[in-house]
Amino acid sequence: MSRKRIFEIIEKSGGDDKLSSVYDFFMIAVIIASLLPLAFKQDNSFFFVLDKVCVTIFIIDYIFRWYTADYKFPQSGSFAFVRYPFSFMALVDLVSILPSLTIVSNGFKILRVLRMIRALRVFRIFKAMRYSRSIMIINNVLRNSRDSLIACCALAAGYILISALVIFNVEPDSFDTFFDAVYWATVSLTTVGYGDIYPVSTFGRIITMASSIFGIAIVALPAGIVTAGYMSELAKEQMRKAEAKSGEAAPEETSPEQEECI
Repeated sequence: MSRKRIFEIIEKSGGDDKLSSVYDFFMIAVIIASLLPLAFKQDNSFFFVLDKVCVTIFIIDYIFRWYTADYKFPQSGSFAFVRYPFSFMALVDLVSILPSLTIVSNGFKILRVLRMIRALRVFRIFKAMRYSRSIMIINNVLRNSRDSLIACCALAAGYILISALVIFNVEPDSFDTFFDAVYWATVSLTTVGYGDIYPVSTFGRIITMASSIFGIAIVALPAGIVTAGYMSELAKEQMRKAEAKSGEAAPEETSPEQEECI
């Protein structure tokens, strides 16, 4: 099998490439299986063998991707083999492999969770399905509304810090550290209110009420922006479909000779 064909199987998943689709489904199954031991506190021989099998498959996949790096970065030429190990997904692959190696301490077990990020790569198989258009619409909405969403996030972060500073100085006995105040401001802003940390004075409770009410407005802003952008994208999509249909249904122009015959 040529290197180009290997690259097409492991990196691309076209609707007519069944082998690539099978490979993508297989890798999704391996990723899910590799995360299974994380759902249990105690390890056993089955989980040990399962982890070794999964990490072996990850290593083979990593080698194949490195082996075909020049097809992934054609503009880099031979330098692609040096560039690939430092790419984002290659680093994720490496981090997902290291915790399962014997030479690595078990203290890095939590890093296995990063294997979920690998699933983002093989999710490209779904682009041929009907939901790909909806995903593209959502992506366009987030991209077009980026500035507004960033402004909302900055407003929320600023309000959290200001509320934390106020409550930390108003009730120093209720909050041991400034982080506790930030935690309180966050849960108050989102109107969650776990109740594990709360002010006891009248003025502190007034601040909490104001923070919760203001939090409703801040949380509603991103939702309104995304909803408005989504409706706008849907309207554009419907307009494009209408134009396409009208273009197909438009009658052909008759020539002067045909008009005379009529």
